[in-house]
Amino acid sequence: MQAQGEPGGDGEEIGTRRFRAKREAILAAAADAINEQSAKGMTFADVARRVGLNTTSVTYYFKRKEDLAAAAFEHTLDYLLVMLDTAMEAPTPEARVERYLALNMARLARVRRGEERQIAGLSDLRAMDEPVRGRLMAGWREVFRRARGLWGPVHGRAQTDLNGARAHVLMENTFWLPVWLPRYEPDQLGRVEARVMEVFRHGLATPNARWAPRPVELPRDPAEGRDAFLLAATRLINELGYRGASVQRIASALNVTKGSFYHHLDAKDDLVIACYRRSFDTISAAQRLADEQGGTQWERLSAMFATLLGVQFSELGPLLRTTALSGLPTAERATMVDRSNRIARRFAGTISDGVAEGTVRAVDPLVASQLVMAFLNAAFDMRKWAWSMPTDRAIALYASTLAFGMFDDRVIDG
Repeated sequence: MQAQGEPGGDGEEIGTRRFRAKREAILAAAADAINEQSAKGMTFADVARRVGLNTTSVTYYFKRKEDLAAAAFEHTLDYLLVMLDTAMEAPTPEARVERYLALNMARLARVRRGEERQIAGLSDLRAMDEPVRGRLMAGWREVFRRARGLWGPVHGRAQTDLNGARAHVLMENTFWLPVWLPRYEPDQLGRVEARVMEVFRHGLATPNARWAPRPVELPRDPAEGRDAFLLAATRLINELGYRGASVQRIASALNVTKGSFYHHLDAKDDLVIACYRRSFDTISAAQRLADEQGGTQWERLSAMFATLLGVQFSELGPLLRTTALSGLPTAERATMVDRSNRIARRFAGTISDGVAEGTVRAVDPLVASQLVMAFLNAAFDMRKWAWSMPTDRAIALYASTLAFGMFDDRVIDG
């Protein structure tokens, strides 16, 4: 008979359970820190404080901060794969997407009740150093491949391209849920889930609507040197995250000295704020000019979509991703979030007026506007996909995911 503590005995089993439980607690705390401060901003001391340990205890489980961040990201990737595999058990593409959304909503409900911790967001994957970055990006590509598989086998390049756009918009919208879902009472989550799925299922356009947008021409920044500076910084921050895009990296990308950087702006936070203002001004201009151009509310909405997706897919783009918000001080972050909310409300107003006019389907405008914000914000990540085809086609395929829903092939059927 084995005594407790001997190899293979009860003591070892108890010790293994304790080790796993503490490791999982550390990973959950790391996920919280990553979501609040980014992977680069996370510290062992902060994670230790959240778990009630000292820093040395954390290093017993993870030798380096990069190891802990990588483990938190791998946990998220594994979690997503499990949900996608579960969703794939449903019989049709529509049922699979519905199940995947339901699994995400159920997870967020458990998080709100304190039964589960939030998983780490994946926005900082590209900011990780090699070889970890390569491993994590391979994991993300597998997640994306399985998400695209929710629509089943494909025949032809056009269907592959369309399903890729659908998978991207689906995944990004489920990543965006934790940002706006807290505005709803817990007993409203079921209703919100139904309203989200309604847009995924049928889109925003009425059944007889066509995709024939009239994009508007956006004004150019008169200070072209500064605009080029902000554009290059926006690209780098989108690719590497707020903390991954160091002042030195930004200066190198622009082929200027750090001194020249500080000639434009006083600090890195000022740079991110300036990039956000440039992006928000671009979105607001597209909304305003589409309204001034006139037409039905659907025509105005499609003009906004086409214009802003054109920016995202153009070499003259992009808009700054919301993932950079985590690096800003609290007050500045709140200001940027408030501006984002005003833009979302304008989209909601266009959608609401379209519902009243009869040119937009009867959807929940507030819910639909958040889906639009995520769909536009995430388009930057699809620029290489978009560059593989004519720009108008890329815009039409991507826009169709919310315009006509995720199960309507009219955009490729002609």
